[in-house]
Amino acid sequence: MSILTTPKSHHRFLRTMSVLLTIIVLIKLAGFFTWNEDVGVTRVLKLVSRLAMTAAAYGTYRLIIKRGAVDSFRWHNSWSPLLYGAYLGLGLASLLWSRNPGYSLLQWLMDVETLVFAFYFVKCFLLLDEFFPGSPVRFYHVLGNATFLILSVFLVGMLIAPDVFYRLTHDGEEARLGGFIMNPNELGMLCAVGIACLLFNFYRRHRLAWTLVKIAALLLALVLTGSRSSLVGFLLIVFFHIQQAGNKRLKIGANLSVLLAVPALVPLVFIKQGGLEEVLSMTGRLPFWHALLTEGLPREPLLGYGFMRIAYGEYFQSVHTYAAQMAHNTFIQVLMNLGLVGFTIVMIQLGATIRGFIRTSSPQLRLTGVGLLIPILINSFTEFGIFGMTNYGILFYQFLICFVSLRFHALLTDREQLWLARRRPELAVV
Repeated sequence: MSILTTPKSHHRFLRTMSVLLTIIVLIKLAGFFTWNEDVGVTRVLKLVSRLAMTAAAYGTYRLIIKRGAVDSFRWHNSWSPLLYGAYLGLGLASLLWSRNPGYSLLQWLMDVETLVFAFYFVKCFLLLDEFFPGSPVRFYHVLGNATFLILSVFLVGMLIAPDVFYRLTHDGEEARLGGFIMNPNELGMLCAVGIACLLFNFYRRHRLAWTLVKIAALLLALVLTGSRSSLVGFLLIVFFHIQQAGNKRLKIGANLSVLLAVPALVPLVFIKQGGLEEVLSMTGRLPFWHALLTEGLPREPLLGYGFMRIAYGEYFQSVHTYAAQMAHNTFIQVLMNLGLVGFTIVMIQLGATIRGFIRTSSPQLRLTGVGLLIPILINSFTEFGIFGMTNYGILFYQFLICFVSLRFHALLTDREQLWLARRRPELAVV
C-alpha cells in the first residue's frame, strides 16, 4: 500500500493529536506522584487519573481509526510480549502463596492497567505514522515535552515551597529535589528519560534553541535530585548519541570534554556526605542485598513470597540491615517475589526485548530503544525498576515492548480496504 498524499485538512487534526497525547501521558505520569499528604486523597487521585488516562488513550486510538486508519497489526519479535505475559501470569498465580494476596493483587492490577495504556498509546503513534505521512507527531517529542512540563512544576515549586519540593537527607545536610512527592532517584530517572527523548530533536533539527532550553532545565533538575545513578545514565546517553555523529572531530572533542569533566564530577556529585565508604556500599544497599540473598531467598527459592513481596511479613529486616518493603533492585525484587522461576523468565524476556531493538531495521526505533533502556535499566539496579513495585519505569519498559513487538500489516482484508476507501479516498492501494 502506498500513500499518495495527505490533505491539508489533516494538519489541524495532527496538531490536536500531538497536544492530546502530550496531555494524556503527562497526566498519566503525574498519577504516579504523591501530590497530597492525605493517604485517602492520594489513592483516589492516583486511581482516577490512571484509569481516566487509559480510557483517554483508547479513546484517542478510536479517534484515529475514525479519521481513516486501519488497525491491521501483527506481532513481531513475539517472544518479548509472550514472556512478559508469562511473568504476569506467574505473578497472578503467586496470589495462591502470597501472605498478603490483596497487596499482591493490587500491584498486579496496576501493572496490567499500565500495559493496557501502553498498548493503545503506542498504537496511536504507529497508526499516525502509517496513515498520515509527514506527521509531526513523534513519540519521543510527546514524552520529552510531557517530562519537561512535569519537571518545570518541580523547578518552580522549589522556589515557592522548598519545604514541599525538597527532601532533606544525611541528617539534614543535603537537600534533594523531589521531596516526598516523588523519590529523588525516580525523579532523576524521569529527567534522564526526558533528555534522551529531546535529544532526537537535534537529528531532525527541530527548534534547536528551544530544545536546548528544555534539556538545560531537565539537566538542572537532574543535578538537584542528587541521583548519582541517573546522572550516570545521562552521561551514557550523551556518550551514545555522540557516537552517532558523522563528524569525527566533533566525536573526538566531545569525548575529550566528557573525560575531562569526570574528575570534577566524581568528588562533587558522586562522593557526598558519608564519603567513599557510602559509595562503595551503595548507601547501604549492598549489605541489604547480601542479607536478602543469603537469608531471605533460601526460605522460598523457587517461587518466592508472592508478587511484589520480599518476605513473609510486610518488611524484610536482617540483624545488620535496615527494614524495607522492596529490594531496591528490580532483579533481586523478582528473585524474592517470584523466585528462581520468575527470575529466569524476566531475564530471558529482557534479553528478547533488547535483541528485538538490536535487530530492528529502523535506526530511529533502535535509538529510541537505547535512549529509554539506558536510564530505566540503570535505575533498576538501585530502585523500583522495570519489574518492581508500581512506578513509571514499568510504563516506559512496556512502551518499549509494544514498539518492538507491533508491526503494521499492509495486506488488508476486503473489509478493511472498503473502510479505507470510504474514509480516506486519497489513499491508494497499489
